[in-house]
Amino acid sequence: MPATKSAAAAVEHTDASVRPRRTRGGPKGLRITDVAAQAGVSPITVSRVFNNPESVAPQTLERVREVVQKLGYVPNRLAGGLSSAHSRLIAAIVPTIAHSLFSETIQVFSETMSRAGYEVLLALSGYSASNEETLLDAVLSRRPEGVLLTGVAHTDWLRERLRNVGIPVVETWETTETPIDMLVGFSHYEIGAAVAGHFLQRGARHPALISANDERALARRAGFRERLARAGIHNVAEKIVAPPSSVEVGKGALPDLLSRAPDIDAVFCGSDLLAIGALGAARRMGLAVPSRLAICGFGDLEFSAETIPQLTTVRVDGTRIGLNAARFLLDRLNGGRSPDERRVLDVGFTIVARESA
Repeated sequence: MPATKSAAAAVEHTDASVRPRRTRGGPKGLRITDVAAQAGVSPITVSRVFNNPESVAPQTLERVREVVQKLGYVPNRLAGGLSSAHSRLIAAIVPTIAHSLFSETIQVFSETMSRAGYEVLLALSGYSASNEETLLDAVLSRRPEGVLLTGVAHTDWLRERLRNVGIPVVETWETTETPIDMLVGFSHYEIGAAVAGHFLQRGARHPALISANDERALARRAGFRERLARAGIHNVAEKIVAPPSSVEVGKGALPDLLSRAPDIDAVFCGSDLLAIGALGAARRMGLAVPSRLAICGFGDLEFSAETIPQLTTVRVDGTRIGLNAARFLLDRLNGGRSPDERRVLDVGFTIVARESA
């Protein structure tokens, strides 16, 4: 076996002054058969270590990975994808990972796909539909086997493109009656309505809103205003800000609201960051929270329970979204569901009532 002897010689001289010339794929001439020979397994087993690690016995998996590291072998994913029509790549497009709102979902999604032998290519759209189009065009050129999207408000071009490509798609963080393919999310409209109901139940008569203007935030705004309208409250003061949200924006938004509507007694903020900024502004203005002004956020970020007073917010299980999005895709990729069997999961939400409301 000439290839095996050549590989053995290369390893033998690793610590000597003469080293094998390296290319982008590792030592020149190193092949999957060399790794297999060193590990004492078949080449198909080495392939499974990269492409489907869950199908390999733990001891074998560890042994092959040790040899891979020792030899410096790097699999040629492009060549493998061209020959087998499988890239083992999943594209995930999210607005931002600047805070834990989406990163929790992406973390568990990536971990679950990785355990199944897939790699996740992450792209950030920045809340822009045109950016999402551009990113999708770029990632599709890499031949992903599946796509994860955030939200359901996409351009007609993007929806048609994905339908024509014919790969599994899972939309997340929202619900719709017309998903592109599969969906794991919740109703932003219902969240807005539920927060309005919470304010009404605690006696608020002049609720207000600080919200971003992306599609999901505007859906919460609609639910909030329409629930208040059913209670006879039609004049709702609001401050609409551009995403992404921040504490500083929240600090500036509350004084602006109060200058136009000094009698507001409750504020629903479109994110916990905006709400924390509003809490700080209320404290500087001498407004007692919640007796004078109730404040509710959205997202239940990890530090929301540490504010003074503790922040009332809306919790969405991002981990559950990421896990089920991965499961939906894997089920389809493994042939468990036909493309005509759409899968939709509403994970719901919870109002976490703390001290601020």
